[in-house]
Amino acid sequence: MTLRRHADNYGQNIWSPRRGDRALLTANRSNIGRVRQVNEDESWVGQLDNGVTLAIVADGMGGHQAGDVASSLAVSSFRQALEKNAGKSNLSVEECRMMIRQAISEANEAIYALASKNESYHNMGTTIVAALIHDAHAVIGHVGDSRAYKVAGGGMELLTADHSLVNELVKSGQLSLEEALHHPRRNVLTRAIGTDSQVSIDVQTMEWSSGDVLLLCSDGLTNMVSEEQMLTTVSSGEMDLEAKADHLIQLALEAGGDDNVTLVLLQEASAAMREERSL
Repeated sequence: MTLRRHADNYGQNIWSPRRGDRALLTANRSNIGRVRQVNEDESWVGQLDNGVTLAIVADGMGGHQAGDVASSLAVSSFRQALEKNAGKSNLSVEECRMMIRQAISEANEAIYALASKNESYHNMGTTIVAALIHDAHAVIGHVGDSRAYKVAGGGMELLTADHSLVNELVKSGQLSLEEALHHPRRNVLTRAIGTDSQVSIDVQTMEWSSGDVLLLCSDGLTNMVSEEQMLTTVSSGEMDLEAKADHLIQLALEAGGDDNVTLVLLQEASAAMREERSL
């Protein structure tokens, strides 16, 4: 897989598109927070030669730094799985869906295999939320409680449903949304990458339009920063995309920074540049 640029943990990029491709501006941030001793989050964003833009956020779990290993392995396996499709152009939406599902599945297999062979990695796992953007579509794949949001038209839409115990209780009517925010078991997952030999992966497709912003993030952001604060920040006309990413991290730290916090923002470059010129 040949990447024109990539960003690991920090940075902003504007992909240099081939003729016909839509250029994307991205910002990628990860912070250890104020409490944790190790950053168990991992993120990456890049573009293939065929014009497909990829982004992934993984939030690892497990003792003795196993969470750090799990998230790192998930991201590297995800990237390697997509190397096979780096040269294929004119991808259909269904092919994109299969690509992201296969990449996440291979990440699950890699983590489960390592945990099965090494006792110190027993029960390690990770969440994954990943996006594949091609032409006028974005394909989102996820497992766990890391989230994807779409910001468009002055509003924000949560695209993913948490695979968590608390979310199951909310769906069954046993908890309210307000109670779920402060429930002592809100971090208990019902589905994760690497904990079992097979995993069910949620995959969805959405239309991708000029001006849309996609936010991928770990729960270190969503547990600390309200959706209203996220919308206000991402919709701001006074900051570029990089500054918006920095501000979201700062909001999480100011709220306590109880967990690692990681996010990726993606926006069509032409739309972002129009916003900057209007300041």
